[in-house]
Amino acid sequence: PFVVEAAVAAQSVASLAALSDFLNFDKDPRLLLEKFLYAAAFSPRPSGELLRLVSDKLDGKHLAPEVQETGIVAMGSLIGKLCQQKLCGLQQEVERGVETILKRLRAAQQESEVVIYLLALGNAALPRTIPTLLAHAEEGPAAVATAAVSALRRFSAQHISGKVKRAMRRIFHEKQRSYEKTCRLAAAEVLLHNEPLPMDIINILLATKEMETEMATLLLLKVRNDLHADHHPARKIVKDILRDPRINNYHIFSKAGISSSFSGPLTVTQDLLSTFGLDLLFLEGGFLRKSISDFSLLSRGQQLRVAQVTIEAQGMESMLGENVLEGEEEPELMAGMSAIFFDVQLRPIVFFQGYTDLMAKVLLSSGEPTSVVKGNLLLMDHHQVIPLQSGLQVTIKLQGGLGLDISADVDVNIWEQELKTSINTRGSLTIDFQAELDAPFLQATLRSQTEVETSIHLDTMLRFSGSPVLMCLQLREEQVPYR
Repeated sequence: PFVVEAAVAAQSVASLAALSDFLNFDKDPRLLLEKFLYAAAFSPRPSGELLRLVSDKLDGKHLAPEVQETGIVAMGSLIGKLCQQKLCGLQQEVERGVETILKRLRAAQQESEVVIYLLALGNAALPRTIPTLLAHAEEGPAAVATAAVSALRRFSAQHISGKVKRAMRRIFHEKQRSYEKTCRLAAAEVLLHNEPLPMDIINILLATKEMETEMATLLLLKVRNDLHADHHPARKIVKDILRDPRINNYHIFSKAGISSSFSGPLTVTQDLLSTFGLDLLFLEGGFLRKSISDFSLLSRGQQLRVAQVTIEAQGMESMLGENVLEGEEEPELMAGMSAIFFDVQLRPIVFFQGYTDLMAKVLLSSGEPTSVVKGNLLLMDHHQVIPLQSGLQVTIKLQGGLGLDISADVDVNIWEQELKTSINTRGSLTIDFQAELDAPFLQATLRSQTEVETSIHLDTMLRFSGSPVLMCLQLREEQVPYR
């Protein structure tokens, strides 16, 4: 497996040819194929040949659903990165890849298939696919609409046009039909985080008066977070709005739900801001509906989402004997997880879907956590020649590799009425820097190697045997060796 990852990182003609000969998508084990696809998706500077290899391996074969889904999101990531290198119109592989995703999206019959193609379009983040995403956001069923809005959140502010904002307003304010609460919250985030208009913030705050308590609580906390975050582009607008006593008053800000939204700095330097955020959306009965933990880096106006992990549970109301709110369809029982690492959306993991599947998992559970992603990735690959004033040249090489192992586990105990979730993230980053001066009369080399290891565990425990539901959250970080 490691040699497969190294061959993807090399991206030479010979290594890609060797991968083409070696990988058999009909017979090879799923984990080996996923290692290849994720190594491609995280490649810092992919080539058109790598995209062609992935496309050829996925084309027209009867693959395991997990491999097919991983391949589609990997294609989206490769297309996005090739377009960032300004190779969109120059590489026919890019056009072929985009058309493949759009064609399969139009032909997809099942909701889960449609969701995967929308997430792939989010990875690609091509402005020309925005109309397709808007159509699914406004007209699709609950899971599809939420995935489409989430994909739109991946676009930079310059592409969130007036047309996009009008669609997000229709979704959030439910102008044409009702939408699932997580979809409405995602639409509100698009409006709040992309050069928001004062009227949008005012209308979102006023709308919380009519909302159920938990959703309103989360939104109000999000607006307050924007006020306290120095780096947030909407901070000044929020500050001006909250000077108005007709907006900033007890009647609007008195919602007392248990949902929570927190965001704060982890590391602050002159050039870099590292932040951690946690959103928790509860149902009215106290059950956790959705949790989002987010680690981001901000530098010189650019943002990198290092890790965003979402755990979602739906349909628990009926299992706990709660009534669904009027106007909302009863969702299917489901628990799952999705993750974004280094701005690459991974294939979502479903822990269970439907009551029968839940009971089978409870009775036949192996006790082993589900692997989300595991492998070695080349994250940085930089080569630069700098001419000096003296006429000499310095060659700079920088490479960074990441060993990543992320697993998740959900344990449902029906008899004790407990739910435990645990996300374990282990990573090791190695950076190799070399500067070389090579002249006929002088040769000098400066080399630096850095290694960092980290391990983060996020555990959640819910006990719903009584009311209110009891909950414990724990974020554990082991000691970080730095060499």
